[in-house]
Amino acid sequence: MTPAPFGARLREAMDARGPLCVGIDPHASLLSAWGLADDVGGLETFTRTVVEALAGTVAVFKPQSAFFERFGSRGVAVLERAVADLREAGALVVMDAKRGDIGSTMAAYAETFLRKDSPLFSDALTVSPYLGYGSLKPAVDLARENGAGLFVLALTSNPEGAEVQRAVREDGRTVGATVLAHLAEENAGETPMGSFGAVVGATLGDLSSFDLDVNGPLLAPGIGAQGATPADLPGVFGAAVRNVVPNVSRGVLRQGPDTAALRDAAQRYADEVRAAVGG
Repeated sequence: MTPAPFGARLREAMDARGPLCVGIDPHASLLSAWGLADDVGGLETFTRTVVEALAGTVAVFKPQSAFFERFGSRGVAVLERAVADLREAGALVVMDAKRGDIGSTMAAYAETFLRKDSPLFSDALTVSPYLGYGSLKPAVDLARENGAGLFVLALTSNPEGAEVQRAVREDGRTVGATVLAHLAEENAGETPMGSFGAVVGATLGDLSSFDLDVNGPLLAPGIGAQGATPADLPGVFGAAVRNVVPNVSRGVLRQGPDTAALRDAAQRYADEVRAAVGG
């Protein structure tokens, strides 16, 4: 049986547990800060601690695939276990892999993360549209089939992104605005919101020149260590703020390995976000 669409499940999870996504980014500096070795053993301890501390209370998790892949197959095995444990605990998993390609290669990437019997099956996947939005069709189709979703890079917080995303097309519309328009089409008529969202940096300031109301979720990195705060969200996202999924990584993770401190940090951010967006 196909599960309920990702957009509906995400809305329910955020309403129940608070509108927060915690990134799982076990990079070398965090492993060191936790007193762990930069090896598979350290990776496994770090990941297991985060999952055990937060999986039962946080709505959404965003593992960064690269930090697991760098350890080869053993690192990917740690990621597979984390995905399974998070989803079993009732959390949603957004795999941050930023895949983007064409044809059969894009289809293979989609099958890796969006096919129900895959060991890395996730509730949603981050993807790059910069081979043309149409190149994402295999991922869009498989996500729909399996009740999953996508977060498409639209207006990212890295300074280099602007040279592509703010470039103006012949029709006068920016590339980023074009991506947002495609997502609005994907989500048309869906309630309580669609399953195809955009990645929009929380550090970008006033985005009123863009139509962020895509009737889908807006994954917003940048809260915490990157400088944005929950109080900034209404000013950045305007009327679309209700559908924002704010992502915090280091702001929570640097509180480890103390599990109580991890829980307290996640709860504090969730409360601050809820207060800021009125949810």
